[in-house]
Parts: sequence; structure tokens; C-alpha cells
Amino acid sequence: MITVKEVRTRKEQKDFLNFPLTLYADNPCFVPPLYGDEIKMFKKGFVYADTCEAVFFNAYENKKIVGRIQGIVQRASNDIRNEKRARFTRFDCLDDQKIADALFGALENWARAKGMDTVCGPLGYSDLEREGLLIDGFDELSTFEEQYNAPYYAALIEKCGYAKEVDWFESKIYPPENDDGTIEKMAQFVLKRYDLHIGPAKNTRDFIRRYADEFFALLDEGYKDLYGTVPFTDAMRKMMISNFKLIIDVKHVAVILDKNDRVVCLGLCFPSIARAVQKSKGHLTPAAIFRILYAVKHPKIIDLGLIAVAPEYMNRGVASVISAELLKMLREDGVEYAETNLNLENNYAILNQWKRFKAVRHKVRRAYVKKIEDDGGTAK
Repeated sequence: MITVKEVRTRKEQKDFLNFPLTLYADNPCFVPPLYGDEIKMFKKGFVYADTCEAVFFNAYENKKIVGRIQGIVQRASNDIRNEKRARFTRFDCLDDQKIADALFGALENWARAKGMDTVCGPLGYSDLEREGLLIDGFDELSTFEEQYNAPYYAALIEKCGYAKEVDWFESKIYPPENDDGTIEKMAQFVLKRYDLHIGPAKNTRDFIRRYADEFFALLDEGYKDLYGTVPFTDAMRKMMISNFKLIIDVKHVAVILDKNDRVVCLGLCFPSIARAVQKSKGHLTPAAIFRILYAVKHPKIIDLGLIAVAPEYMNRGVASVISAELLKMLREDGVEYAETNLNLENNYAILNQWKRFKAVRHKVRRAYVKKIEDDGGTAK
């Protein structure tokens, strides 16, 4: 018999956090999140506490955990979009429909009690979190920024009444096979035409001091209409800076300034730390920290993070400058390729940008949606 319990005790919290680590212990493609970051969800003063309500459920069979799921009401997103949505995330379970039914049933009942009429996901507290269900590319190494899941998850979710809402594509990016210098020439043309220049930064601290505020403002403006995004709060900004300052290297960022030194475009990439955190199961042990620092200084894979462009420069070819900077990164000693992370299937501006390179689409992720009735949660 499957028993679903709302997570309340410390033991249940540990069960929730450790379940995927056990489930995927022998899977070479699974990359855990940092355990210390995940456990913060259960603490007072959590960064999203002022904009979200959350619930956590564990599923047990014979007192052994067999699945988990989290529900989130993202009030900021609902207010902006005039919606009554709950999100599901951190769904993991054995390949058993009874477990999935029990977990989603509990989450949907919770969502109804909160006045919600729709459940969607996988989506976290914000788009800074892992999102989307992997539906293709199960034999590919996950990036540190995204979640891995087994192939059977999609069937379990769909049998619970969920249907596709949107897909994301991920690609490996290599230098052009016949590189004739077009990317660099285009970048130089755009810089000259609009009187732009590359912004300086001595080191990571200098980069954050100079550009963080304008970068977050650009992100809010450029991402506001994208699926699942929410505005940055001060707490979110501080969290992002804290989380990424260890792995930001100024040679993997590109800042474009206008003649008045205003930021008009910024691209942020990270050396992949996926392999570095696998051995420690996401715990920041001394050995894990050493591996992370080594990966930052000697990257084999570059993870593409965030690109933001000022609205007035959206259709002026400024992205070509980011492409030229990415090409420099790909030419570094030891770098094998860059990985795009998630690109929305209808974000043609970013998808077209990769046509300048040799791009290999290798993963697809999906967000699902379901209308829930007041009397039982059947799909409308």
C-alpha cells in the first residue's frame, strides 16, 4: 500500500532530499544539485518565502520511500499573469503508476485547497531553478543547472492527466566547421555601427560590482514574457550572486556597453561543474571544492547561462557580439563544446543564433499542464 505523507520532520526532509541521490546513484548522467542549497527550502527566511507557498510530499511503501513531489504556488507569477496555478517540481519516483497517482493526487488536493485551478511543471520557485522534464537525451550528461530523470517519468505524468504545454531544446555548440571569420566580422561591424564596446572587468568581484544591477534590470525586462519567469527580488539577486560567484570567471562573460558605458547586452557562461559535484552527491566536501575550482580554471565544457539584451538593441545584431565572444571561449585549450541549457522552442531569436555554429540538438525538456476540477482533479 502506498502512503503519502506531507514532509514535516527532519527525517522526512532527509528522505525527500536523499531519494533522488539513491535512485540515480549508479546513473552516470545524473548530476545532483548542491545539498546545502536544497536543504534551505525547509528553513525559515528562505529566499522565496515572501512570494511563494510550498508543500513537500513523500510516498512510502512498507515504510520505505518510493517517491517524492513538491508543490509551489508562485504568487508573483500568478499575479502578473492573472492565473491560479500551482507548480509541481522535484518529482521523482519508482516506475509505478500507483506511486505517481498518489503523489499527484496529494499535490492536486493541496492546490485546490489553495484556490488553484491549474497545475503545471516541472517548474521551480523561479526560472533560476531546474525546470522541465527530460523527454529526449537520456544518455547525455545533465548540466549542473538542470535535472536528470528516467525515461518512464513522462508516461507516469501523462497518465495522471497532464499534457504538453511547452518544450525546451538543448544543444551542444561547437565552432563552425568552415570558419571564415564571418562571426568576428559581423561583431566588429555591429560594435562600430552603434558605437558600442566590450566592458572591462579585472576579476569576478569587479565584474559583480560594475554590472550586477544593470544585468538584473536587463533580465527582468528581457525575460518578463518568457514562460515561467518572475521578477528578481533583492533576495533573489543576492542568492544568485552568492551561488555563482565561486564559478564565474571573467573570461567566460561578455558585457557590451554603449558610448555612455551603459550595459546594453550581457552574456554569462559557466565552466561546467557537473562532474565535479557528482562524486560527492552534491555535498561541498573539501575534495568537491577542489574539483570545482579545478573545473573553473580548466573547463572542458562551457555551460551557457543567461543572455540579456536591452529592448532597443533587440533587432540590431548585438547578439553577434555575444557569438564572437562565445567563439573565443570555444577556442580555449581543453574546451570541447558549449552547452546551451534550456531554449524555449518558440524563442527563435536565440535558436537562430546557434545556426552560426555547428549545433547538435541533444536534449528536449517539457513542461506539462493540467486543469483541475473542484470535485476530483480530472482533466478538463
